[in-house]
Amino acid sequence: MTILLILALVTLLGTLLIAVELLCGERRLQPLRATPSGGPGPWPLVSIVVAVRNEERHLHTAVTSLLNLSYPAYELIVVDDRSDDRTPAILAELAGHFPQLKVLRVETLPAGWLGKNHALWQGSCRAAGELLLFTDGDIIMEDTVLARAVNRLQSEGLDHLALTPRMTLPGTVLPILGLAFIFSFGIFTRPWRAADPQSPCHIGIGAFNLLRRRSYFAVGGHQTIALRPDDDLKLGKIIKRAGFRQNIAYAPEFLAVEWYASLGEAIRGLEKNTFAGCDYRVGMVIGGVAVQLLFGLWPYFALLLTGGVIWGVNLLIVLIFTGLLMRGAGLHGEKKRFAWGFPLGLCLFSWIMLRTMIRNLYQGGIIWRGTFYPLEQLRRNRI
Repeated sequence: MTILLILALVTLLGTLLIAVELLCGERRLQPLRATPSGGPGPWPLVSIVVAVRNEERHLHTAVTSLLNLSYPAYELIVVDDRSDDRTPAILAELAGHFPQLKVLRVETLPAGWLGKNHALWQGSCRAAGELLLFTDGDIIMEDTVLARAVNRLQSEGLDHLALTPRMTLPGTVLPILGLAFIFSFGIFTRPWRAADPQSPCHIGIGAFNLLRRRSYFAVGGHQTIALRPDDDLKLGKIIKRAGFRQNIAYAPEFLAVEWYASLGEAIRGLEKNTFAGCDYRVGMVIGGVAVQLLFGLWPYFALLLTGGVIWGVNLLIVLIFTGLLMRGAGLHGEKKRFAWGFPLGLCLFSWIMLRTMIRNLYQGGIIWRGTFYPLEQLRRNRI
């Protein structure tokens, strides 16, 4: 029982430290709605660059939302990376109605590139804007979001601004997993420290990465991260590492994405970057899972298996976790009730991490959207 009490007290201390870090950090992050949509002119030209591959499910709605932005000076470049579904036909139809839409087609993937990264690089090389916005082909944008983001970037003197979207998640299990993922990702990246030039913490969000053109090309752009499956986060890292200024804002009212349509799709989708996020280090994955389960999951089991003081300490831990998760759910536009499913979400995310690592090692690489990328090559592009 002494060991369980020590474990409970250590976990409580760690939970309190996490709570202080999260609450103090989140106070420094202003939501995008605090930024007015208007601003002084002239507005800088923004080049929106989107890489797509077999995106027929959401493409028409997403691209139409981009074409209807209220920002007065932007171009839209969509790069079709070897799609073999209805994506080319949808883009052709949209281009016929919206002449400001520029469509590029990639027929072959050069060696040493991930498909998405190569497509974004090709688009950026053809962009004319002073600012570059990289986003995905399934992101739905509210019409004032770009004006608000440019205003924030200009007023804070930033080189890079990332925005968090609202993740639309069907069912019950998928939102629980999504909330556990967001919580773990936040603790791992500590995005509120990205604006601190003295901190190595950095951030990047695939849904919305807005950068100054000169800063992007100064760090080599997507050439530098050509084989990074976690390209959005690593783009933020090379920007921060070069001494440029970056920040992040909550924007669930202005951005929306269907993270995944089902649990199976989420499990397969996270095979792309979960192991990469740990820099392909087996020890980091195993250690991360062990810490998650010991300090994140055990307090819930302790409520069923212990009593007395140990039970009381673990109850306090669970209540703190639940409060933090509810707050996080609100910041990301998710329902707060899913916070009570955290043990299930944490188990699923831990299993996905282990499964992804084992699969990547067994296959000798990752298979993403029909293309195999050898692990040996991926490991050489460590950032």
